[in-house]
Amino acid sequence: MRGARAHPIGRLTKRPDFVAAASGRRFHTERMTVQGRPRGQDGLGLRYGLTVTKKVGHATERNRIKRRLRAAMHSAAPDDAGLATLDVDVVVIGRRDILAADFEALIADLRRALTTVTKPKGPKAGTRPDRPPTQTPPEPPPPTDGERRGTPDE
Repeated sequence: MRGARAHPIGRLTKRPDFVAAASGRRFHTERMTVQGRPRGQDGLGLRYGLTVTKKVGHATERNRIKRRLRAAMHSAAPDDAGLATLDVDVVVIGRRDILAADFEALIADLRRALTTVTKPKGPKAGTRPDRPPTQTPPEPPPPTDGERRGTPDE
């Protein structure tokens, strides 16, 4: 039996949670891809899930990658006290390069990824936050009987 949970980080276990996180921000390195999506104010804090596909290697290699990612995630997240209070789902997709990578490099990658994917999205492209939206001029009243618009009178 395991002891009390030492880390305030939750786990993603259901497929809909993984799919929902895929629609959020992304961060790529040669060792991993990290996807994150804010959930709203549900009070569950930071939750993460790990994915390593069969293309990466055999089961023992995939399990080693997941163990390294799990340890790196627990080392990277508590350093920023604000991350544990954020309501964000994060999915880490591991690559084969994790096996040969230095553990400190994994932690550095995850720290950069967590700060990137947990940021709220900015305004949509084309909008300018420094300028109020332009107002269209009011439409002129419709023409009265016998009056024509758009053609000069001759």
